[in-house]
Amino acid sequence: MSTTSLVVLGVLGLLALISGVLVFTLDSMARVTFALLASLCCVGGVVTVLGLPYLGVVIVLMMVMEMVIMAVFMIAYMMNPAGLMPMSMLHNKRGSLLISAVLFAGLVAGIFAVPWPEHAKARPKDTTFQVGMSLMGPQMLTMITLGFVLLATMVGATVLATHRGRYDRFGDGLDRRPAKDPAGGGVGR
Repeated sequence: MSTTSLVVLGVLGLLALISGVLVFTLDSMARVTFALLASLCCVGGVVTVLGLPYLGVVIVLMMVMEMVIMAVFMIAYMMNPAGLMPMSMLHNKRGSLLISAVLFAGLVAGIFAVPWPEHAKARPKDTTFQVGMSLMGPQMLTMITLGFVLLATMVGATVLATHRGRYDRFGDGLDRRPAKDPAGGGVGR
């Protein structure tokens, strides 16, 4: 592995770790969502640098779509505006700290205690094709089509479920005060 690859691997690993810690230290769901997205995109970059570009791209695409969907549903359905109200992401702080410290120590010990296998034969020319065939077999086109159908279904369901929005309450220029709220209860004032 070249020096550049090692530096990129170290930087991406450090960024993944920092944004993973931010997931548990930020105080709103929206910020946590984007910190988690950054962490998982860095993990996808690590997988790419380690020689599996197909898997790295799949991880990044999957996580981006998952976090976008989560953000859309937060904005649409959470009681606080877009999940920006302060909240705590930590529950059972002492127990979770103890469990995570023991698990981390075990994983680090495993890195040094387990004998790593040596490559017996040369790498195949097209690792992307091999990983794709291993994961999906001949059903790759079916899964790609299914992904687009599921995305269209989620977007369509969200559009159909929200019969009113900010333009209904605040007008076309978003300047109507007080807001005309058809549901009542003072939402949007």
